[in-house]
Amino acid sequence: MEFNADHFTLFELPVAFRLNAALLDHRYREIQSKLHPDRFASAGEAERRLSLQWATRINEAYQTLKKPLTRAKYLLHLAAHDIGSDNNTLMPADFLIEQMEWREAAAEARAAGEYHELEHLYHRLQRDMRERYEEIAVLLDDRHDLEQTADRVRRLMFLEKLLAEIDEAMAACEE
Repeated sequence: MEFNADHFTLFELPVAFRLNAALLDHRYREIQSKLHPDRFASAGEAERRLSLQWATRINEAYQTLKKPLTRAKYLLHLAAHDIGSDNNTLMPADFLIEQMEWREAAAEARAAGEYHELEHLYHRLQRDMRERYEEIAVLLDDRHDLEQTADRVRRLMFLEKLLAEIDEAMAACEE
């Protein structure tokens, strides 16, 4: 195993957006069991340091591949395709209007303490995001359309933030 290999190679997985999550989990546990720093507690300083570096590298790769948004960003990175800024507001007007509507609905529900409405918004948004991730799978794995993928990833970055805000609002209503 090469330290500078891409994340997919580390886990012996095909370089693709669609991945077998169970296989990723299995390979992660397998590698961690071999390289975990606890196994090198009585080893020399250099071996312990190397083990820690490997554990950190494997954890980073696993976390990147495990989450669809970071996996899509990573695939774009591997293809040397820039997605632009996290705060890219050069989005289509209809998408931005939709974002404002979602945020207004969430803010109103939070202000009114309507947990069930927030929960409903949360689940609707999750469904919408799943559909968008399926679209990214087609764009990346089937069409190899990096430009459209980058656009969809930028949109999903907005949606991930919104989902976190709604989750936070739900938690505030429970207090």
